[in-house]
Amino acid sequence: MLKKSKQNASWLALAIALVLIPFIPDLNAQELPSYLRDRGTGVPSSMFGTYLQKGELRVYPYFEWYADSDLEYKPSELGYWLEVDYRGRYRASEWLLFLGYGLTSDLVLEFEAAAISAELEKSSNDTSAMPQDVEESGLGDVEAQLRWRFLRENQSRPEVFTYFETVFPLQKTRRLIGTSDWEFKLGFGAVRGFGWGTMTLRLAVDYTRAERKFEAGSYALEYLKRLSPAWRAVALIEGNQFDEVELITEMQWYINPRTYLKFNNGWGLTTNATDFAPEVGLMFSF
Repeated sequence: MLKKSKQNASWLALAIALVLIPFIPDLNAQELPSYLRDRGTGVPSSMFGTYLQKGELRVYPYFEWYADSDLEYKPSELGYWLEVDYRGRYRASEWLLFLGYGLTSDLVLEFEAAAISAELEKSSNDTSAMPQDVEESGLGDVEAQLRWRFLRENQSRPEVFTYFETVFPLQKTRRLIGTSDWEFKLGFGAVRGFGWGTMTLRLAVDYTRAERKFEAGSYALEYLKRLSPAWRAVALIEGNQFDEVELITEMQWYINPRTYLKFNNGWGLTTNATDFAPEVGLMFSF
């Protein structure tokens, strides 16, 4: 009986410790310069408010849902003859897995793959032979990225990094999901920490082999604030060219120092941006 009581007490102590860990003051964060307290010393990853240290592996399984009442499409892009722009109703559910690893103190390798189910309901004005609903499911985008920080932040200058991304052409026959030809992205970013939060600016140029041309790619202005040892908040304006701009808000809850819950939502600010795109997942650090 005494042994069982001790076991129960041990399990209770463990449960209390897991609950209290996120609220224990982060001594490492307190020792950092003020401009690093929101993010630490890691390299910026492609995941909002996420930074990787040398030798650190990040694993992030997550789910995202998309809802767009006026997705722009051409029937010809979906295999039906008609070179006219229409707007249809779009819905998609996507399961994704992100892996990031710190190769060195300034170099990070990332990999991401998705499984997606998508549906497009055609416009009432669409006179093509396209069915009323087009549905596809299977492998979504699969991509890899290399990120290099070549200038670290100090009291007088921001942190500067660059990144190169490749999207693999693994869906040759699908039109609604995945990628059918090679896509590349080259981007640059700058990070600056302040007492009121940390700002990150990113700009990129895209190249699609199918179109054989360079064009303005994605861009973002991100704000990160460490609210407490357990909570961080992220907000950013992100766009692609100038007609797809969205506001993304995110909260990160640290269950323990190596696990945190990410939940965010994207709000379309322009007509061509997705109207509503919530995301939730658990980030693990090893």
